[in-house]
Amino acid sequence: MRWIGMIVLLLVVVLLELYAFQALKTVSKSKIFRYSCVFVSLAVYFNFLYIALTYDRTQGQTPQFQMAMGLMLTVLLPKIVILIVLFGEDIYRLFLKLFSVLSTGETQPIANRRKFISQIALGLAALPFASFIYGIIQGKYNYKVIKYNLTFPDLPAAFDGFTITQISDIHSGSFTNKEKIQYGVDLINQQQSDMMLFTGDIVNNKADEMDNWIDVFDKLEAKDGKFSVLGNHDYGDYMDWKNPAEKVKNFQDVKDIHQKIGFDLLLDEHRYLEKEGQKIALLGVENWGKGFNQAGDLQKASKDIKKEDFKILMSHDPSHWEYKVKQDDFNYHLTLSGHTHGLQMGIEIPGWIKWSPSKYVYKQWAGLYEEAGRYINVNRGFGYHAFPGRVGIWPEITVITLKKG
Repeated sequence: MRWIGMIVLLLVVVLLELYAFQALKTVSKSKIFRYSCVFVSLAVYFNFLYIALTYDRTQGQTPQFQMAMGLMLTVLLPKIVILIVLFGEDIYRLFLKLFSVLSTGETQPIANRRKFISQIALGLAALPFASFIYGIIQGKYNYKVIKYNLTFPDLPAAFDGFTITQISDIHSGSFTNKEKIQYGVDLINQQQSDMMLFTGDIVNNKADEMDNWIDVFDKLEAKDGKFSVLGNHDYGDYMDWKNPAEKVKNFQDVKDIHQKIGFDLLLDEHRYLEKEGQKIALLGVENWGKGFNQAGDLQKASKDIKKEDFKILMSHDPSHWEYKVKQDDFNYHLTLSGHTHGLQMGIEIPGWIKWSPSKYVYKQWAGLYEEAGRYINVNRGFGYHAFPGRVGIWPEITVITLKKG
């Protein structure tokens, strides 16, 4: 079955290349240009195959593997646009041919491919191509600060105006540019929030991915504390280990990173924050995701908390809120998640459109959602993974101000 899948994939790639070449041949008379485009595509494919077949799986997804994947997507996806446009034209040409055959007049040869249709196809394909190139070079560093004011009638008065900065999905194993990451960290600190919360995935797989970045992230500041939880990637489940003991040690090393950068890691635990004799509860659970690791224990984290307490929950995967948290009568006022990255690609124009393929997998996939007075914010992530860029779904720093009203 694996070989059948590979053969089908190869046939699809060949079909895409044939249609792309037809478009180039119709538009350009330069053989050098046409065959240069073919050469670039072949180089990208062979580079991906070489890295995919030779990289050390005990290292997980390396930046080199991610770049090979990103370049392949950059080459392939625009050609899907070309295929759609030109295949539509082929249907039209076939219709004209059949009409000619069935008519009483002289049968006409099938019409030639029209130049302006190929120009349209190439023009449309240039949009995702340019977007992906931008996303790989600069989009993944296009940090956006998104601010919300959330009002709750039962918020303790002492916490009226309390500010929270949420970051998520650092994925330090993907980083390559320290200057750009430092800029993002400085932007987080510029928010000067009372509390900072990190909602998981500090690495891709291995604890040592963070070694070169501890001196950057330990500069994060929040006067009332920094707290964190684990994400699905922090368990080391997506790579090969030499033995079970090595994986266990890595998991402990990942947990130790949080202390090294000054975060209090909550493992199915809670902390009370107090101001002027009043308090709110902050809870953090291990990863719980639909179709993923379900280590999180909400009941354990909630032990000794009162139902009437104002509660903020950190849970990496938003499916936890959808399937477990939102309907719990214990009333978790605000849940903070990440995980989806908004798939790192989509279209967002505030007030007009918000779309990503991620919406077909997660009901809550990016931004703020509310049901029955209970909120979840799904942070789009600080870093990136698998695809080494971001297109339309930018890295996010969330700032939430709690209001009593």
